[in-house]
Amino acid sequence: MLKQMESGNVRHESDAQPRAGRCLPRFWIFLYVVVVLLPGWSSFGTAQEPDEVAASTGVLTPEAVANPENTTVTSKSLLAVLRSGGPLMIPLGICSFVLLVFVFERLISLRRSRVIPTPLVTRILEQIRERQLDKEQAISLCEENPYPVCEVLCEGLRKWGRSSVEVEQAILDSGERVSNELKRNLRVINGVATVTPLLGLLGTVLGMIQAFDAISLITPDGDPKILIAAGISEALLTTAAGLCIAIPALIAHLHFSSCVDRRVVEIDALGLQLVRMISAEALSEPQNKTNKKVKKAA
Repeated sequence: MLKQMESGNVRHESDAQPRAGRCLPRFWIFLYVVVVLLPGWSSFGTAQEPDEVAASTGVLTPEAVANPENTTVTSKSLLAVLRSGGPLMIPLGICSFVLLVFVFERLISLRRSRVIPTPLVTRILEQIRERQLDKEQAISLCEENPYPVCEVLCEGLRKWGRSSVEVEQAILDSGERVSNELKRNLRVINGVATVTPLLGLLGTVLGMIQAFDAISLITPDGDPKILIAAGISEALLTTAAGLCIAIPALIAHLHFSSCVDRRVVEIDALGLQLVRMISAEALSEPQNKTNKKVKKAA
């Protein structure tokens, strides 16, 4: 009864984790809005003087040339700019949404409290070291707490009393499976970081093709500069959008990959502690010490 109460306390302590990690998704949303959306919104939603437009595009409208002091050019809204990027902005928008979903999912799943709940693991190892838990009780306690570290420890506990090589091999095999599970959605983030610049480059190439096609159809009265500037602007929008998605995706992939590596190293260290407690060599040490004391006393 006492052991059941202690195991219940373990589960309660493992659930009472710090709430600091819950603020991480909100932080990333705020960072994404500040870094990606606000600069674009502020730059696309304000009015610009003709000189500023000329500096950015190299083209002035005839009205701006005729009345440079009284003419202001109102830039497009963010939605209008995204629409002017062409059909490839649709897959880029889908990639952006997929990136946000999986970044938030990995932020939650890779928290230390979700992978290695310290109070739970510490209590389990202490009870095993003090021989307060036998094999069946320890396995049952690990199965009741579906954490990655408990899955690894459970596989090692099934080899209770075997040689240290067998116990360690079981822990290594389970640790490899857990590592692959932790890296599951990182491939999606890496895919977004790889595909979006290519989509942006493809949009640029298609935009340049359209620009040169428009030049070939210019009438004698038309201004080629306006058509060239419009075509190049539309072409470069997809490249800018692709890079705005790919750069955060690459940073997120590097961050989560290093986080997974740290978690796996910590799980391996805990597994080695378990090997030193339940292997046949570790279980026979107290008996050998007792026999030596009896022989010395005799």
